[in-house]
Amino acid sequence: MEYGQEDKPLRVLDNLNFTMHGGDTVAIVGPSGSGKTTLLQLLAALEQPSSGYIELDKQKLSTLSTDELADFRRDNMGIVFQSFHLIDSLSALANAALPLDIAGHVDALPRAKKMLESVGLGHRVNHYPQQLSGGEQQRVAIARALVHQPRLILADEPTGNLDENTGKMVADLLFDLHAQSQATLVIVTHDMRLAKRCKKLFCLEKGKLIVEENRDLLV
Repeated sequence: MEYGQEDKPLRVLDNLNFTMHGGDTVAIVGPSGSGKTTLLQLLAALEQPSSGYIELDKQKLSTLSTDELADFRRDNMGIVFQSFHLIDSLSALANAALPLDIAGHVDALPRAKKMLESVGLGHRVNHYPQQLSGGEQQRVAIARALVHQPRLILADEPTGNLDENTGKMVADLLFDLHAQSQATLVIVTHDMRLAKRCKKLFCLEKGKLIVEENRDLLV
């Protein structure tokens, strides 16, 4: 993956080649500037690779138009951001229902309410983001990411803005919900304790993939 002008390209990711399977849990770790966020953006189809391709269920993402990519993300992916990215003017219920509303599901609110109950926020459905703690906001964000039952869950530093105890609770919740859904879970994190909970570890250094398995870490 390269950015910049043709005469001075900046190579961010260099010749990455890997496969993930349905139900996998994958951690992407590495120092700042190693390409973790770029890799996550590529997996989310928010960026297109300058060479090579990304394929999900035999669908090459580079062959889709901008509108088709948006629909594909909506139907197949759930993204959990470090900074939550909730809409302040919407209640927790409305935030969680957003992917279903966009897709035109008539049962968006009942499904979102059930999802909020599953993350322990059934009593907070009518509260707005500014009325929720950081951990509660992240749980709303997780509910929003999983409410439409995506096949691929992408989490960018999901515990990065939380204290240790709240972060562990959110991590436990994310893995519990993943186990129920059997989607593929990909987590970008600096937290090796969180990374060790994943089946696979992708370690990036200067844009190169230097580790692919987590066996040595699970001790």
